[in-house]
Amino acid sequence: MRAHIVTYGCQMNEYDTHLVASELASLGFQMVEAIEDADLVLVNTCAVRGKPVEKVKSLLGRLRKEKARRGLVIGMMGCLAQLPEGQAIAEKFEVDLLLGPGAITRIGEALAARGRFWDTAFDPALDRAIPPPPAGALAAYVPIIRGCNHRCTYCVVPRTRGGVEVSRPPEVILKEIEQLKAAGVVEVTLLGQNVNSYGNDRPDYPSFAELLRMVGAMGIPRVRFLTSHPVNFTEAIVRAIAETPAIARYIHLPAQSGSDRVLRRMAREYRRADYLRRIEVIRDHLPDAVLSTDLIVGFPGETEEDFQATLSLYDEVGFDHAYMFIYSARPGTAAAEHFPDLPREVKVERLQRLIEKQKAWSLERNRAWVGREVEVLIRGGAKEAGFAEGHDRGNHPVLVPAEEAPGPGLYRVRVTEASPHLLFGEVVGVLHRPAAREAVA
Repeated sequence: MRAHIVTYGCQMNEYDTHLVASELASLGFQMVEAIEDADLVLVNTCAVRGKPVEKVKSLLGRLRKEKARRGLVIGMMGCLAQLPEGQAIAEKFEVDLLLGPGAITRIGEALAARGRFWDTAFDPALDRAIPPPPAGALAAYVPIIRGCNHRCTYCVVPRTRGGVEVSRPPEVILKEIEQLKAAGVVEVTLLGQNVNSYGNDRPDYPSFAELLRMVGAMGIPRVRFLTSHPVNFTEAIVRAIAETPAIARYIHLPAQSGSDRVLRRMAREYRRADYLRRIEVIRDHLPDAVLSTDLIVGFPGETEEDFQATLSLYDEVGFDHAYMFIYSARPGTAAAEHFPDLPREVKVERLQRLIEKQKAWSLERNRAWVGREVEVLIRGGAKEAGFAEGHDRGNHPVLVPAEEAPGPGLYRVRVTEASPHLLFGEVVGVLHRPAAREAVA
């Protein structure tokens, strides 16, 4: 049989897709590029916001027609599959099998029984599963911890990926990274709902700071991590980054709001001053660090004064980049059940003002890179004709002329121009290409 997986959502979902594709291959499936060529289509879903849920419903409507026409087998996996909302959607669209994030290693059983496995008690095999390295990839994801102990009132993650943090065994993590290194991977991103809680559940495991040092000593040129919670982001972690050259000086530290009143309603467990103290520690040890954040606009009860506090936080920190979202009420969360939503027009207007703030700061920060040389991992062609696209160690998207980077690889690039969202540059050297592994200065 032939299989195809459609993936929505975060990097963890991308990793899970690769893991399931490997499981399917071991069962004799051939992975194909198009839905039209597949006998089995799995939809790997996201439930963090309403928009990806609507995308899933639209796709499942199309797949149901394909099923009626040619007997297609439809599966749904990921966060939405874990929720009653997703299970109702599966019933409506005649989904044959359902897999929550903790049960993806049971894909064989689900196929055999057309079964439904969504128990939040994660399959223990998941923590030790190591998929084969992605073919030809220079970058790869490695999960280090699953679940989240925090209870933010807007978030479905504890219900979809586990409400108790479970660290993956360090020997399994290091073995997977060693295999990726042997396969030619030059950038590894450590993943978790809250990576800096790694080891807190197991006194016999290293801390996250210690794990960073261990991974950084393995010879992988670039190591990144996502995502952090400010409460658990310690000075020891910052020191590990500063003292380990392989760790990228890019830190994503979600603030969500600059208002203490809103942070309390979000149950974020820190306040504005706490967040700013962590930024101060980062600036002290890593003055060249690139900082990004997440911000939610229009959380229930957010006043204009609250929103102004978010704008002023942006100015006080001077983020290089921000991921900004209009609050989306998710069924079953405390915020959706207990707080009345704001009018959409209020949320949209505030988002536009925040976007303008972000553009101004990002342009200023990006212009500071003009004239400097950066190391860029080129992935392939860009949407803009005639350019190749990649990202540097600070996670800036970088475009270079396609003829200067004829294939994926690590390139040394001199930045020549900046916009709020992109750096443009010229290639001045090749550091690594799969076809020519020798380094070039």
